[in-house]
Amino acid sequence: MPVLVGTKFDDFVQLPLDLQWTIANQARGYAKVLNATLFFSSANYNINVNKIFKFIAAELFNLPWSIERNLTIGEPIIDF
Repeated sequence: MPVLVGTKFDDFVQLPLDLQWTIANQARGYAKVLNATLFFSSANYNINVNKIFKFIAAELFNLPWSIERNLTIGEPIIDF
């Protein structure tokens, strides 16, 4: 089960929006090629950290759990 985690979201949001858009699209492209779920995260601010662990646990143990997709630039991306 591939999962692609982009870290340092707290630094990422400081970048200009056009650069955020470019990086997010590249990451989504990599995730698509890997057939992976993509999470943007920040350990410093606990952004998506719990969601990543819950997602992995649910997948590994076949537990019911759903997550909302978020593709909004400037917010922590979650794509699957």
